[in-house]
Amino acid sequence: MCFKNRIFRLFLFLLLVLGYLCVGAMIFMEMEGPKEIQMKHDLRAMRRDFLLQKTCISDAELENFIVEVIEANNRGVSAVANVTKDPNWSFGQSLFFACTILTTIGYGHVTPLSEGGKVFCIVYAAIGIPLTLIMLTAIVERCMIVTSKLLGWLNQRLGHSHTQFQIRLIHLTIIAFTLILFMFLVPAAILMTLEHEWDFLDAFYYCFISLTTIGLGDYIPGDQLHQQYRALYKVATTGYLLVGLVMMMLLLTTIYDIPELNLGLHFYMKKDEVDEEKVHLRSGEEPACKYTEQINKSYQGDSVTTPDSPKVQSKD
Repeated sequence: MCFKNRIFRLFLFLLLVLGYLCVGAMIFMEMEGPKEIQMKHDLRAMRRDFLLQKTCISDAELENFIVEVIEANNRGVSAVANVTKDPNWSFGQSLFFACTILTTIGYGHVTPLSEGGKVFCIVYAAIGIPLTLIMLTAIVERCMIVTSKLLGWLNQRLGHSHTQFQIRLIHLTIIAFTLILFMFLVPAAILMTLEHEWDFLDAFYYCFISLTTIGLGDYIPGDQLHQQYRALYKVATTGYLLVGLVMMMLLLTTIYDIPELNLGLHFYMKKDEVDEEKVHLRSGEEPACKYTEQINKSYQGDSVTTPDSPKVQSKD
């Protein structure tokens, strides 16, 4: 039955994802392991040389000092820049931190230090994350009106010579190119200029890690020593993150609207299909799978008109 087939496909897909995780883990282990070992060796040598030169300091005293510095650094307080660096909780920095919380990027380079701050962070995130998601979704809905007009224009120009699937792929390519250009390449070039220690790969890496909400926190703009206009820089970065997330959601929505690219249709059933499945199970009949029917309905005869889209029609 269709339901059992989708469960089986879901099981195979889970195995594929688990395999992908394992392959990634092995590649990271092979690529990053030797670098870590070399760094540990260099640090041990540096520590040994330091103790040999500074005989007035014991190994235990040095160890305690290193532990304190590491713990402070993990909480966003740098021992290197603790005199000249602006505070982590200025308005610009705090706004940037709040944005990383509500967008679930969560770099982790700065965290609440007080118990009250931790409690407020929990409440703030619990309320703010759903509100932010609703806001971003509403903005994407507005943007879909513009992209649907682009799709309609492509249908008028290419409908006589291309299928609907090909036109939608062209439409998706335009949106993806716009995203890569204005949300990755251009910002990466700007960040490379502003962050003197970053090359283009570092800046592009930051943009990708941030807009995919991975948020590793190893690269943070505006944290270098003697950074001018740090607060304004952080506010501008906050705006960039919000706009970038809207563009990412717009791209994912465009992919989702193409049935051939929507892999989820292979694994789940809509509510009406589930109800129909229950009826057929009670009657002992074999229900028909509607995945192919859904694609056919989306592209009725490769029509040259704009594809049916309740969201777009309601806005037009």
